[in-house]
Amino acid sequence: MSSASQSRPWDVHRLPSAEGRVFLVTGGNAGIGYFAAEQLAATGAVVILGSRDAARADAAMASIRSRVPGARVRHLQLDLADLSSLKIAVDRLDLDHLDAVVYNAGVALDDPPRRETEDGHELMFGTNHLGHFALTQWLAPFLSAAPAARIVTVGSFAARSERLDLGDLQSRRDYRPKRTYGRSKLAQMCFGFELDRRLRAVGSTVLSVVAHPGGALDVLTPSRPPVGVTPPGLRMRALPCALLVQGKDAGAWSIVRAVLDSEVQGGQLWGPRVFGLRGKPRREPVPSHMADPAVAALLWAASAELAGTDPHLGFR
Repeated sequence: MSSASQSRPWDVHRLPSAEGRVFLVTGGNAGIGYFAAEQLAATGAVVILGSRDAARADAAMASIRSRVPGARVRHLQLDLADLSSLKIAVDRLDLDHLDAVVYNAGVALDDPPRRETEDGHELMFGTNHLGHFALTQWLAPFLSAAPAARIVTVGSFAARSERLDLGDLQSRRDYRPKRTYGRSKLAQMCFGFELDRRLRAVGSTVLSVVAHPGGALDVLTPSRPPVGVTPPGLRMRALPCALLVQGKDAGAWSIVRAVLDSEVQGGQLWGPRVFGLRGKPRREPVPSHMADPAVAALLWAASAELAGTDPHLGFR
């Protein structure tokens, strides 16, 4: 890389070209995932939207194409709540390599009762964490075939105040939706950091990076009909919140940087500059409870058993 490009500050509105590269964004049909996909499509890359709902994926692809002339976007039918379906989904990718995957898809429930996936796992832990954990095994050959692939796990500010209960990962004893959601995101972030340690240990060319969107609200998000529409009056009333938080378009910036910036390294955490809640992306220190290798090793072993995966997730 030239010294000029190294010294030029990262510009969220002038992204580097990614022509010839292929990116997969899980949950790319809505929210943060949609805006990450839209921004990545503007780099010239092929962007694959992983989504359960074909109609919503079609709407998202039409929206991206209307804003990014010549955008190359595809849909992959993907249901992270059904672990047995993931290999079949990945077999349909029809690629020889994958340059990055963004683990963005997620379920957030606000109210009881506790719900379960097809496989009998608590819905948020099973989808947000176990689904992505299991997906890694099937994507590993495609990522390893790329010259320098990345796995970008999308975390959450909600994970900062949570701690994993390794004896109750499925929230069977004590189910509180907001806490269970925060713990599912914490599990994802612990996994992202542990995955990088394991990739380095086997000399893999793949990097694992964790990024989070800060405080990203629908009411501050620009409309992308029919994907999402924010009434102008509602957005105006929410503007005072923009001092502290941001829209989902800006929330995607740290994730996009984690995918594209050649100076990003494995094991790093990226988030918004202002209090970790809003603003341009920067590297953040990793909170100690997310970086504890002993907790991560126990979570990894439990996850491999629950998801029925190869403990190495395809990387050796």
